Amino acid sequence: MNRAFIVAEIGTAHGGDFGLARDLVKAAASCGADAAKFQCVYADEILHPLAGTVRLPGGDVPLYERFRCLERGEDFYARLKAMTEEEGLVFMCSPFGMQSARILRDIGTPAIKIASPELNHFPLLREVASYGRSLVLSSGVSTLADIEKALSALREGSGGGGGSGCTLLHCVTAYPAPEEEYNIRVIPNLAAVFGLPAGVSDHSRDPILVPVLAALHGAAMIEKHFTLDTEGGGLDDPIALGPRDFGIMVREVRAAESEKAAGRAAEAREAIEAAYGADRVRRVLGNGVKSLAPSEAANYAATRRSIHARVEIPAGEEFSPANTAVLRSEKNLRPGLGPEFLDLILGRPAARGVPAGEGITWDEILA
Repeated sequence: MNRAFIVAEIGTAHGGDFGLARDLVKAAASCGADAAKFQCVYADEILHPLAGTVRLPGGDVPLYERFRCLERGEDFYARLKAMTEEEGLVFMCSPFGMQSARILRDIGTPAIKIASPELNHFPLLREVASYGRSLVLSSGVSTLADIEKALSALREGSGGGGGSGCTLLHCVTAYPAPEEEYNIRVIPNLAAVFGLPAGVSDHSRDPILVPVLAALHGAAMIEKHFTLDTEGGGLDDPIALGPRDFGIMVREVRAAESEKAAGRAAEAREAIEAAYGADRVRRVLGNGVKSLAPSEAANYAATRRSIHARVEIPAGEEFSPANTAVLRSEKNLRPGLGPEFLDLILGRPAARGVPAGEGITWDEILA
């Protein structure tokens, strides 16, 4: 029987507390997860200090300052890896830039996950591809062309072989994501188009609907946020599953897989339709065409990476690694050019001044 690899996305729910991280991993293991995934966070790799306050499910958050509070050194992640493996789970982690990626490389992280906003962080993709590790690419707030560009960057980074060892995760980058926008039929289509295993990273609140339908449509991996307390104050806690609901998800996914293996996939779908309504299930399944979901479309430019000014850049000063960075814009800063243009602009003089934090556009490059 083909079984989906189930990932408990702990992220930063531990708040930097190793004891809480241990409790989370133990709980995830007892729920039947196959892996525990974390995030290796360094604020300057993700966004500019001037990004300001961002509206999240738990309220308005000064995101840069929150990320700074979550920063931990290499030893913390090495201990997380050892502890996770002692509990019988695979250790997975997401980097957000070169510093965090190299920490994960140095501690021997077996599987590296690239989050949806970093799908166009091409320098990062080329870096992690050179490590020869298993890679997971989340494809929220992206198009088919974006996925192909990311896989091309992986091939460049690995000397031609990158991408073949990847798993693609279909995702809707909204918090929470509406189940009806998940378009589950895209999962087997992604696998067919790119010749790679495909699964789902589910940001919806329901523990059953999206994961079970994904399993019935051949998902190779199912990832869901995990917490001990949905009101615990972690960035993703409000949309995460607690141990009870995560355990329900695992049980229902495994039951659906067993039904499918026994040739009773239609009966398993009928059971979901009886519980949720046939019309709702039809909307969740979608049309199988990869496109931006309505809840994420408006955030396409702000969520993904673009080129920003680290500091104020006066007219005439050359763009350099010291004064530019590939960052998320979020809501309060202007997005810049895509990271694919970074090498093109480095060494060129600014045609006009760029305020600190703002995205660098063609207007700042072309006289």
